[in-house]
Amino acid sequence: MKKMLSLALASGMALSLMACAAQTGNEAQNNEAGASVTITSLNAKQEAAKLEVPYNPQRIAILDMASMDILDALGVGDRVVGTADTSLEYLQDYINDDIANLGTIKEADLEAVMACEPDVIFIGGRLASSYDALSEIAPVVYLATDTELGVVESVRQNATTIASMFGREDKVDELMADFDTRITALQTAAAGKTAIIGMCTSGGFNVLGNDGRCSMIGREIGFENIGVNADIDTSTHGNEASFEFIVEKAPDYIFVLDRDAAIGTDGAKLAQEIMENELVMGTDAYKNGNVVYLAHPAVWYTAEGGVTALDIMLQDLESKLLV
Repeated sequence: MKKMLSLALASGMALSLMACAAQTGNEAQNNEAGASVTITSLNAKQEAAKLEVPYNPQRIAILDMASMDILDALGVGDRVVGTADTSLEYLQDYINDDIANLGTIKEADLEAVMACEPDVIFIGGRLASSYDALSEIAPVVYLATDTELGVVESVRQNATTIASMFGREDKVDELMADFDTRITALQTAAAGKTAIIGMCTSGGFNVLGNDGRCSMIGREIGFENIGVNADIDTSTHGNEASFEFIVEKAPDYIFVLDRDAAIGTDGAKLAQEIMENELVMGTDAYKNGNVVYLAHPAVWYTAEGGVTALDIMLQDLESKLLV
């Protein structure tokens, strides 16, 4: 596939993609055709690195829903010429016959990406292994959520990075305006409370730490996550746990992400069917109405890092904790 891409590039795409002027820093040289801007994004090794991209790109390929969300919020969604498929309601305007289908956020259709002749390509962590192949087509902007930095600050940082490519940095503060206040209100509700945070998948329950999915609940919101040892890596799909484990830990709250619902697994049990068993129903968390099923699992599982996604995630928590 890479050989075929290289041959195709040799026929002319490379000339247009290499037309960017040399540039350093986070400011574009000018607003004319051929200008470039240097940003910081991740490389194929998932390390932060400088990347030169076209300034004010006109043709954008999207293989990451968080980046799509940010581009939409910044008002440059009309530049999208191809996108990965998504079921997210707030991004359905980009799923149509006028915008090329580029595969999924886990598996890109490289031929389709090349055919839409993008100026720049956005990816997320699920496509890190395709970084080099996609880079033969156009510069690849790879952004992610940094759990140590926190989801809110990651969204702010990534939105600023993307905005700098279009000269729209002044919009970022407006987009992020009320998130800190909302986090503070949720922190008050979480103060002194313990929680187990987990994910239902394939009929079982996996506990999640503060190093990956749903980390905002333990890190920024401030629940004491007693479901895992902080030294255990749970960032992908968590660690399998028994319901006896939940009973033993006796958390004040149980937060549940339904992975099967998030990815549309056919015939899968709903999280509520899995969790509402005799053991869990005997816990104080259940008796007190503190088992929280995250209402928009696809957002939490596939789109964390976007502006609208963050708003929805906070709403899921606010609807249960601020009543």
